[in-house]
Amino acid sequence: MKVIIVGGVAGGATAAARLRRLDENVQIIMIERSGFVSYANCGLPYYVGGTITDRSKLTLQTPQSFRNRFNIDARVRQEVVSIDRAAHTVTVRRLDDGTEYVEGYDKLILSPGARPVTPDLPGIDAERLFTLRTVEDTYRIAEFIERRQPRRAVVVGAGFIGLEMAENLRDRGVEVTVVQRGEHVMPVFDADMASLLHNHLREQGVELLLKADVTGFEETSDAIVTALADGRVLESDLVMLSIGVAPESTLAREAGLELGLRGSIKVDAAMRTSDPDIYAVGDAVEVTNVVTGSPALIALAGPANKQGRIAADNICGLESEFGGSQGSSVLKLFELDAVSTGLTLSLLSAHVSLFLSDNPSHTHCWDAPASPFCPDPPPPWSAPAAWRRPGPQRPGGAVPSDHRNPGSAQYSPPDTKSFPACSYPPFPWYASEWPGQPRR
Repeated sequence: MKVIIVGGVAGGATAAARLRRLDENVQIIMIERSGFVSYANCGLPYYVGGTITDRSKLTLQTPQSFRNRFNIDARVRQEVVSIDRAAHTVTVRRLDDGTEYVEGYDKLILSPGARPVTPDLPGIDAERLFTLRTVEDTYRIAEFIERRQPRRAVVVGAGFIGLEMAENLRDRGVEVTVVQRGEHVMPVFDADMASLLHNHLREQGVELLLKADVTGFEETSDAIVTALADGRVLESDLVMLSIGVAPESTLAREAGLELGLRGSIKVDAAMRTSDPDIYAVGDAVEVTNVVTGSPALIALAGPANKQGRIAADNICGLESEFGGSQGSSVLKLFELDAVSTGLTLSLLSAHVSLFLSDNPSHTHCWDAPASPFCPDPPPPWSAPAAWRRPGPQRPGGAVPSDHRNPGSAQYSPPDTKSFPACSYPPFPWYASEWPGQPRR
């Protein structure tokens, strides 16, 4: 059997190593567009800041070590430009000289990752504007800092990469302004928790501009100007653009594979695409959010590595499934560690609103719509104060809050037969009876 893996960073490299452990005879070719394989993106900002000084520490393996240790043919600076599904071949371009060749496969794993979002704004191609995705990007930023010795930097976007870059630029003595379109940094947190990060950033000398929309950039002879929608302009020596990522799914789309949310690659629990001989893993695939049961994009290394192992298991005949992700993540920010998992209140509220619009018979659970729970029926000791009965038995007004006290004259025990089937909370994988029963 011959397996070709497109992409050699997190999911692709893990799939390659797992395949070799499961089958000593399978031929494995891993093709990576950049010049490096098996590196951790989350470590890249720390090379810029000087925490990591040895370039070799950025990568876990090299093409040569993959060959020597695993007998895996890892090819860098080569890009798969097309897939012929009928012929079971891929066309590969050597980026150093532009020549192309065709390679056949029995199974194909796509692990192309995600690309930084670069909006169509004036000056987006300025020399002093950087994005961070690859090891080469890291070297380019670090070399610019060494050569130009910048005093001021603007970081557009306050997610993981944006805040990590803000910290590491401060460690280099650079004055940093973070521009965030939303009301707070780190959208994976609720506003009350993000406020702790706001205070800490300001304590570390980082200027925060929240609810600020960037409209363009203009490069001068010795600076770059960032224009904001409210008329303000920020002059700096460099700009870091880190406003998010998008699935790198061009290859899959052109091959006619089924796509999902925001153009991501649709896969089943075995990480198999709509073509049974093609698998996909990592930041480019659509996953299931285990909190909502809905499709989601969760670009994190942990799920990517797990998906790589699962794809390899299934290719080698072992039944293995990816059950979804809840987006658990951790961020080091100066002296703080910020950890998140699951949904924020705003995302949960949005999901609840969508759920109720699609399932109007469940609105009896949501007289208190900010609550994340949907008792079915609510037990007296935990029912919301404004709980109502469903259907024809619903009274004109809310049941008084005293209804929860079985000793009260106003107590009205719920008629369990009158409740429609409802999940607890309103997500499809929870038991549909009283709290405490096992999940489905």
